[in-house]
Amino acid sequence: MNIKKKILKNYIVQNILAFITFVYILFVKTTSNIKYINEEVPKKFWDGNKPFILAFWHNQLMMISFCWKSKKKINILASGHSDGRFGAIVGNYFNLNNIQTSINSNALSMRPIFKLLNDNNYLGITPDGPRGPREIASSGIIRIAKNTQIPILTVGFASSKNKKLKSWDKFLVTFPFSKCVFSWSEPLLIPKNLDDNQIPKFQKILEAKIKNCIKIAKEDLSV
Repeated sequence: MNIKKKILKNYIVQNILAFITFVYILFVKTTSNIKYINEEVPKKFWDGNKPFILAFWHNQLMMISFCWKSKKKINILASGHSDGRFGAIVGNYFNLNNIQTSINSNALSMRPIFKLLNDNNYLGITPDGPRGPREIASSGIIRIAKNTQIPILTVGFASSKNKKLKSWDKFLVTFPFSKCVFSWSEPLLIPKNLDDNQIPKFQKILEAKIKNCIKIAKEDLSV
């Protein structure tokens, strides 16, 4: 490990960088105009205190907290890797509760996740995280939704002024004074009796729903 990586993984350095990141994101939010499409969909769940699983691509993490309008925190599954720890520190500033997991999915215990959902809490998952492939949904979110019978709601984000980083996920950095749009989907409920060989079908459905939300958000920017 080189010196630069060691410094960036230092706890104190991560906290300083996280605070700077928080200030920047807050500045972007304050100076930007944010529009919401189909917000009545999650609002029904929030108002009725009914849980759902929020699904969005990993590259849209920067602004995701601003789509959330419930008094209850959203619990985001995050990698135990240093990148995940950094995201967790930033998330704390935005009322996001990060659930640390292992990069090895075999080590991920479902019990705490099921308990959260059974207690009418909300779960956020990036189906293509923490390491990709980019915009390819894993089977984990489908299995969680199937076993808990909690619907999945997808959200897509677009901004008028931004830059995509040269990271595996092409992370989207939104600039200040942007026009921003969040677009929500209708709920996706996974059948309880779904066979394992049918899971890939619903992975594709989920991918299409997230991509369509982003498409709608981008189209609204040009109006």
